[in-house]
Amino acid sequence: MELCDTDLISIQETRNLVQSAVKAQEAYQVYDQAAVDRVVAAVAKATAAEAESLAKLAYEETGFGKWEDKVIKNLFASEKVYGYIRDIKTIGILKDDTAKGIIEVGVPVGVVAGLIPSTNPTSTTIFKSLIALKAGCAVIFSPHPGAKKAITAAVHCIRTALEGAGTSPDLVSALPTPTREATDTLMKHPKVSLILATGGGAMVKAAYSSGTPAIGVGPGNGPSFIERSADIPLAVKRIFDSKTFDNGTICASEQSIVTEACIKKAVMEAVQNQGGYFLPPGEAEKVEKILMGPGGTMNARLVGRSAEYIAEAAGVSVPKGTRVLLGEETRVGPQYPYSKEKLMPVLGFYVEENWERACERCIEILNGEGAGHTMSIHSQDERIIREFGLKKPVSRLIVNSPAALAGIGATTNLLPSLTLGCGAAGGNASSDNIGPRHLINIRRVAYGVREIEDIRRQDRVSSSTDPDVNVEALDMLVHKIMERLKTDTL
Repeated sequence: MELCDTDLISIQETRNLVQSAVKAQEAYQVYDQAAVDRVVAAVAKATAAEAESLAKLAYEETGFGKWEDKVIKNLFASEKVYGYIRDIKTIGILKDDTAKGIIEVGVPVGVVAGLIPSTNPTSTTIFKSLIALKAGCAVIFSPHPGAKKAITAAVHCIRTALEGAGTSPDLVSALPTPTREATDTLMKHPKVSLILATGGGAMVKAAYSSGTPAIGVGPGNGPSFIERSADIPLAVKRIFDSKTFDNGTICASEQSIVTEACIKKAVMEAVQNQGGYFLPPGEAEKVEKILMGPGGTMNARLVGRSAEYIAEAAGVSVPKGTRVLLGEETRVGPQYPYSKEKLMPVLGFYVEENWERACERCIEILNGEGAGHTMSIHSQDERIIREFGLKKPVSRLIVNSPAALAGIGATTNLLPSLTLGCGAAGGNASSDNIGPRHLINIRRVAYGVREIEDIRRQDRVSSSTDPDVNVEALDMLVHKIMERLKTDTL
């Protein structure tokens, strides 16, 4: 199949952007830490000033979430992230351990390709720009076509700040024509050193298959366990705070509530008192049918929409002011949408006999989808919390906090990040909250601290304590090897 003109143009545009980014990064990588920090500060200040306008633009273009919450996400990406990374050393000598004779030097990876989703378009663009610049890197973004205007506006704001700071605006750029061919060219370009992939599973898989080193994130949405010792109304409040924040578009938000039979009634009452609506079986089935689109992926028309919007789309009547829809479920698997990732205010609801069975159920849900990402527990029992921490296949176990905001580091002391690694369990290269240190290589300068005679002497001493070792014969063998090496060298 021949490429159309748009595809060919987008490929050439991508090659030109990489060339410009390489030139800009080569000049930038000689900046010292103070100069880099001034650039990062300028970008953080400029993007914070445009937090509201960018949020409104993202909402108008995508229709996802709530623009008011997107303002908070943009400020998190600019101010909160900047406050955390401001004093991190990334350039030059990072550590000088004279006792061990090791010097560690920070080396930027170079040009980074950043894949941006439509669910968090401007905040992710701001975040990835700040951590790339802090690491001494350039970044080229591949915008989601559904959020191209908002992402391009965020990039324009950043480029203007870079010019104002006296450095090249080509340190941050975006594909003007984000075709699949352009993105593929960007990811496979020999001058691109690393891919930061945030988006759907297919996009992340493509990044890992490109041949370029990649840091991607797997599917999110984990279960939230309410244990009998929890403050139940507060636990439900936190879950709803999370699931309704920007209408559930943060991937760390909850996917289901799992609780114990002995507190089922209390949990249901708290849910209903706080705007949750338990769908009767017939209505739950109607909603279930529209949650997923072709191929079992999330229905894009419902992502980031309100509970009332989703109910209406399913032909279900719910009380005015309903915040979250809940479907009672006993099954887990790809054919059961209430057990899958849902970036919208819809939750599955599972009831188990005790915390041990709930623990097993949470593992089953995570292994079905979301392994390696994030789950939460609401409990005052430290023993049970630790048991969950030891056994759950996640990279973040959130305790007594809204999972979406806690996972990204807003309500916890985790590294503030909008790229959450899922580790080996999620098929990712890292289980960390990704930050600037993930975009540098560490060069180690190692001083010699012992000679071969010292090694031989140590071996002789340790071997002498073993009655089965002939120390004299071993010493003769080592002597012959050394003589042979001298002869070969000559």
